[in-house]
Amino acid sequence: MRPLRLVVLVLLGALVAGSAAAHEFWLAPTSYMPKPRQAVEVGAVAGTGFRGPAMPFSSLRCVHLIARTDRTLDLGRYARNGELIWASFAPSDAQGALLAFESTFTPIELPAAEFDAYLKLEGLDQPLAARAKTPGARGRERYRRCAKAWLAGSDAARATKPVGMPLEIVPTSAPGADPVLRVRVALDGKPLAGALVKAWRSEVDSTGAPFDPEARDSAVVAWQGRTDAKGETMVPVPESGEWLVSAVHMVPCRDKSVADWESTWASLTFERRRPR
Repeated sequence: MRPLRLVVLVLLGALVAGSAAAHEFWLAPTSYMPKPRQAVEVGAVAGTGFRGPAMPFSSLRCVHLIARTDRTLDLGRYARNGELIWASFAPSDAQGALLAFESTFTPIELPAAEFDAYLKLEGLDQPLAARAKTPGARGRERYRRCAKAWLAGSDAARATKPVGMPLEIVPTSAPGADPVLRVRVALDGKPLAGALVKAWRSEVDSTGAPFDPEARDSAVVAWQGRTDAKGETMVPVPESGEWLVSAVHMVPCRDKSVADWESTWASLTFERRRPR
């Protein structure tokens, strides 16, 4: 991944418009397999097909940005507004680290046809059915992000223990260690049945570093499936490379003066190890 740029000025309107067209959002470290005390730069990307531009940090939109090792570190306190490098983190051991970010809500509004197409694409059947009663209504929504990234290590419990975000993809084993990853989608800590889970894959370079997500080609969805009654599904990740797993949940907005709907987007990024 090439060095992340420093944004001097960001127009809020451009951010909102870009987010409306770019559904996925993920944490993008410069390495998923750092050695102890090796610094890793962490940023975030919004896009489609596992491709998109880096997003600037905003303290107004950050609920928390943490790293879980043998303890929980608050990375958000060191992040600076407008920077594309959100944090520089060096794990102290080889047991792994879980990075997690939660945002506040951001409002958007889309034309009716575009909004309905987006609901269909993301498998949001209940909101789509409800909107059929008011055909032609613009899509007034507010959304938030719950993103995680796993930096590989020997202590799988650092990855499998929930962080406690509103919507969360919780792996039941260390992501990337096996060709199939069982995940549990949790809504407010409870299993979310019927959630559509998607996975994308991208190559890494010869050193094992992810390619620049803004410059690489878009990827098609490698797999998708819905969670069972326990909120779980098995995600096949057979090939080596960088992986993104995501899910979204939408409900009627609690504040109708702001939006009609509110969505929460969860993601998990990690690297599948090359077979030895």
